[in-house]
Amino acid sequence: MGIHREELHSFELALRDAGIEKFNLVSVSSIFPPGCKIITRGQGLKKLSTGQIVYSVLSKLSSNEPRRLLAASVGCAIPNDKKLYGYLSEHHAFGQTDTMAGDYAEDLATAMLASTLGIELDENLGWDEKKEIYRISDKIVRTTNITQSAIVKGDARFTTVVAAAVLII
Repeated sequence: MGIHREELHSFELALRDAGIEKFNLVSVSSIFPPGCKIITRGQGLKKLSTGQIVYSVLSKLSSNEPRRLLAASVGCAIPNDKKLYGYLSEHHAFGQTDTMAGDYAEDLATAMLASTLGIELDENLGWDEKKEIYRISDKIVRTTNITQSAIVKGDARFTTVVAAAVLII
């Protein structure tokens, strides 16, 4: 999260808070590559160099409207078969808590993966009901999300939230 009177600077501060401000970020779509694994932020940062071009799925949201709740989230769904690809999804919204935004992003990624795996779902089901169907199907091994939310202060400064999945190739 970053706060500054200039929106761009608040974005820079949010990237800094996430530890990814010193890279040239290139947005990519939603594929979690086959065989890819999730590592900690610390492990990942050790593998990158300042100025490096880095592919990422990035969610960001900014506002300077006082008391506005902001959330940015990246969801991830990984198939049980490591030879298959998974999905990443970005979601950003006003008025959603960390949990709400994270569940939504996770649901988006999982729904995209489920459709490629032939798992049919009633879109009217809640996230908890869908998770149980995914678990029972034995085709989706893991879902997760990374989410950042914040409430804009009343001092006319911009607040920016970011969430990112960085792909290290």
